[in-house]
Amino acid sequence: MSTSKWVAVVTGVMSLLLGVGYLLLVQLLDWRGDFQPAPMGLLLRFACQLGGWHPSNVL
Repeated sequence: MSTSKWVAVVTGVMSLLLGVGYLLLVQLLDWRGDFQPAPMGLLLRFACQLGGWHPSNVL
């Protein structure tokens, strides 16, 4: 086989592996149960830390 055919085969195999891995990851995350969002207080505290604000100054 020529080089371009090998590249196509390797790329195809990598694509299939990534697709199967993604599906397995989604199944694993879905198996954990219902998604429970974080409490709003924690979200505010995290957002303030990212922005460089202190929570006591915001509230």
